[in-house]
Amino acid sequence: MTDAELFRISVEAAKNAYAPYSNFHVGAALLAKDGRVFTGCNIENSSFGATICAERTAMSKAISEGCREFVSIAISGNGGTSWPCGICRQFMFEFADDLRIISGENENELKVYDIKELLLEGFRL
Repeated sequence: MTDAELFRISVEAAKNAYAPYSNFHVGAALLAKDGRVFTGCNIENSSFGATICAERTAMSKAISEGCREFVSIAISGNGGTSWPCGICRQFMFEFADDLRIISGENENELKVYDIKELLLEGFRL
């Protein structure tokens, strides 16, 4: 699967976002090593701390289905290029310390980083 294809899937996932407070709709498409793609969107909550990001939604879905090995994740948002927050970076690092992270304004202007570039000194217990 190409980066552009994965990004397009993330754009579709963003349409399911529940973001009544920020109106910032984010979608994620997570490519597993076995070829499956898991999607996620951000889900806000009146108790802001209970909000979950699209990246963690996609990865939680994958983990709950028994998938533990990942190649890349594409992230899109209605506010332009969307990169994962710090919590998501550490969460993803736990399961894939070589994960490729893809984002951009559109499928023709993508940037790709390795998780280690976005999360310096990530850790595991």
